Amino acid sequence: MPALGGANQIYGAGMIESGVTIDYAVLVMDNEIARMCKYVIGGIPVNDATLMVDEIHAVSSKEDFLSRKSTRDNMRAHQSRAELIDRRVREEWLMDGGTDLYHRCNEKAKEVVESHKVEPLPSDVAAEIRAIVNEVEKKAGVALSVA
Repeated sequence: MPALGGANQIYGAGMIESGVTIDYAVLVMDNEIARMCKYVIGGIPVNDATLMVDEIHAVSSKEDFLSRKSTRDNMRAHQSRAELIDRRVREEWLMDGGTDLYHRCNEKAKEVVESHKVEPLPSDVAAEIRAIVNEVEKKAGVALSVA
Protein backbone atom coordinates (compact mmCIF):
# COMPACT_ATOMS: atom_id res chain seq x y z
CA MET A 1 0.00 0.00 0.00
CA PRO A 2 2.75 2.54 0.76
CA ALA A 3 4.27 1.86 -2.69
CA LEU A 4 0.93 2.67 -4.33
CA GLY A 5 0.90 5.89 -2.31
CA GLY A 6 4.31 6.88 -3.68
CA ALA A 7 6.75 5.47 -1.11
CA ASN A 8 9.96 4.53 -2.89
CA GLN A 9 12.18 3.27 -0.09
CA ILE A 10 12.12 -0.10 1.60
CA TYR A 11 13.74 -0.35 5.00
CA GLY A 12 14.48 -3.43 7.02
CA ALA A 13 14.83 -6.11 4.37
CA GLY A 14 16.02 -9.28 6.06
CA MET A 15 15.85 -7.79 9.55
CA ILE A 16 14.45 -9.73 12.48
CA GLU A 17 14.56 -9.03 16.24
CA SER A 18 13.97 -5.30 15.72
CA GLY A 19 16.87 -5.12 13.29
CA VAL A 20 19.39 -6.73 15.62
CA THR A 21 19.75 -9.77 13.37
CA ILE A 22 19.76 -10.28 9.61
CA ASP A 23 18.21 -13.51 8.37
CA TYR A 24 19.25 -14.31 4.79
CA ALA A 25 16.07 -16.34 4.20
CA VAL A 26 13.96 -13.38 5.32
CA LEU A 27 16.07 -11.12 3.09
CA VAL A 28 15.26 -13.35 0.09
CA MET A 29 11.59 -13.39 1.12
CA ASP A 30 11.53 -9.60 1.43
CA ASN A 31 13.17 -9.35 -2.00
CA GLU A 32 10.36 -11.47 -3.44
CA ILE A 33 7.78 -9.17 -1.89
CA ALA A 34 9.64 -6.05 -3.09
CA ARG A 35 9.72 -7.47 -6.64
CA MET A 36 5.96 -7.96 -6.47
CA CYS A 37 5.48 -4.39 -5.19
CA LYS A 38 7.61 -3.09 -8.04
CA TYR A 39 5.43 -4.98 -10.49
CA VAL A 40 2.23 -3.54 -8.99
CA ILE A 41 3.41 0.07 -9.08
CA GLY A 42 4.27 -0.40 -12.75
CA GLY A 43 0.56 -0.06 -13.35
CA ILE A 44 -1.87 -1.85 -15.59
CA PRO A 45 -1.54 -1.21 -19.31
CA VAL A 46 -4.75 0.18 -20.76
CA ASN A 47 -4.86 -0.13 -24.54
CA ASP A 48 -6.89 -1.82 -27.27
CA ALA A 49 -5.25 -5.18 -26.62
CA THR A 50 -5.86 -5.19 -22.86
CA LEU A 51 -9.34 -3.66 -23.00
CA MET A 52 -10.39 -6.46 -25.39
CA VAL A 53 -13.46 -4.56 -26.60
CA ASP A 54 -13.89 -6.98 -29.51
CA GLU A 55 -13.92 -9.87 -27.05
CA ILE A 56 -16.57 -8.16 -24.94
CA HIS A 57 -18.80 -7.87 -28.01
CA ALA A 58 -18.11 -11.47 -29.01
CA VAL A 59 -19.08 -13.04 -25.69
CA SER A 60 -22.75 -13.98 -25.48
CA SER A 61 -24.75 -14.31 -22.28
CA LYS A 62 -24.04 -18.05 -22.33
CA GLU A 63 -20.25 -17.68 -22.45
CA ASP A 64 -17.64 -16.39 -20.04
CA PHE A 65 -14.38 -14.54 -20.42
CA LEU A 66 -12.35 -17.05 -18.40
CA SER A 67 -12.68 -19.74 -21.06
CA ARG A 68 -11.38 -17.50 -23.83
CA LYS A 69 -7.77 -17.77 -25.02
CA SER A 70 -7.31 -13.99 -25.07
CA THR A 71 -8.24 -13.77 -21.38
CA ARG A 72 -5.76 -16.51 -20.45
CA ASP A 73 -3.03 -14.89 -22.57
CA ASN A 74 -3.59 -11.49 -20.93
CA MET A 75 -3.69 -13.04 -17.48
CA ARG A 76 -0.35 -14.74 -18.03
CA ALA A 77 1.19 -11.62 -19.54
CA HIS A 78 0.10 -9.33 -16.71
CA GLN A 79 0.42 -11.50 -13.62
CA SER A 80 3.31 -10.95 -11.23
CA ARG A 81 5.90 -13.70 -11.42
CA ALA A 82 6.71 -14.92 -7.95
CA GLU A 83 9.78 -17.13 -7.90
CA LEU A 84 9.44 -18.58 -4.42
CA ILE A 85 5.82 -18.07 -3.40
CA ASP A 86 4.05 -21.27 -4.37
CA ARG A 87 0.60 -20.71 -5.89
CA ARG A 88 -0.13 -24.31 -6.78
CA VAL A 89 -2.97 -26.33 -5.33
CA ARG A 90 -2.21 -28.09 -2.07
CA GLU A 91 -2.04 -31.59 -3.58
CA GLU A 92 0.67 -30.57 -6.07
CA TRP A 93 2.57 -28.69 -3.37
CA LEU A 94 2.49 -31.74 -1.09
CA MET A 95 3.62 -34.05 -3.91
CA ASP A 96 6.73 -31.86 -4.31
CA GLY A 97 7.58 -32.06 -0.62
CA GLY A 98 5.29 -29.39 0.84
CA THR A 99 8.11 -27.01 1.74
CA ASP A 100 7.12 -23.72 3.29
CA LEU A 101 8.18 -20.31 2.01
CA TYR A 102 10.88 -19.89 4.66
CA HIS A 103 12.49 -23.19 3.68
CA ARG A 104 12.49 -22.28 -0.03
CA CYS A 105 13.92 -18.84 0.73
CA ASN A 106 16.61 -20.35 2.95
CA GLU A 107 17.65 -22.73 0.14
CA LYS A 108 17.75 -19.81 -2.33
CA ALA A 109 19.85 -17.75 0.11
CA LYS A 110 22.34 -20.60 0.46
CA GLU A 111 22.51 -20.94 -3.32
CA VAL A 112 23.20 -17.21 -3.74
CA VAL A 113 25.88 -17.15 -1.02
CA GLU A 114 27.63 -20.21 -2.46
CA SER A 115 27.49 -19.21 -6.13
CA HIS A 116 27.76 -15.41 -6.19
CA LYS A 117 30.96 -14.07 -7.70
CA VAL A 118 31.83 -10.49 -6.79
CA GLU A 119 33.11 -8.49 -9.71
CA PRO A 120 36.36 -6.76 -8.75
CA LEU A 121 36.41 -3.00 -8.61
CA PRO A 122 38.26 -1.26 -11.41
CA SER A 123 41.84 -0.68 -10.28
CA ASP A 124 41.48 3.11 -10.27
CA VAL A 125 38.42 2.90 -8.00
CA ALA A 126 40.13 0.42 -5.65
CA ALA A 127 43.20 2.70 -5.50
CA GLU A 128 41.05 5.73 -4.68
CA ILE A 129 39.25 3.86 -1.89
CA ARG A 130 42.59 2.63 -0.51
CA ALA A 131 43.93 6.22 -0.55
CA ILE A 132 40.87 7.45 1.39
CA VAL A 133 41.22 4.66 3.95
CA ASN A 134 44.95 5.34 4.34
CA GLU A 135 44.28 9.04 4.92
CA VAL A 136 41.58 8.37 7.53
CA GLU A 137 43.76 5.80 9.30
CA LYS A 138 46.67 8.26 9.38
CA LYS A 139 44.48 11.04 10.83
CA ALA A 140 43.09 8.61 13.44
CA GLY A 141 46.57 7.48 14.36
CA VAL A 142 45.97 3.86 13.42
CA ALA A 143 47.89 3.79 10.15
CA LEU A 144 50.18 0.81 9.76
CA SER A 145 53.73 1.71 8.86
CA VAL A 146 54.92 -0.36 5.95
CA ALA A 147 58.67 -0.86 5.79
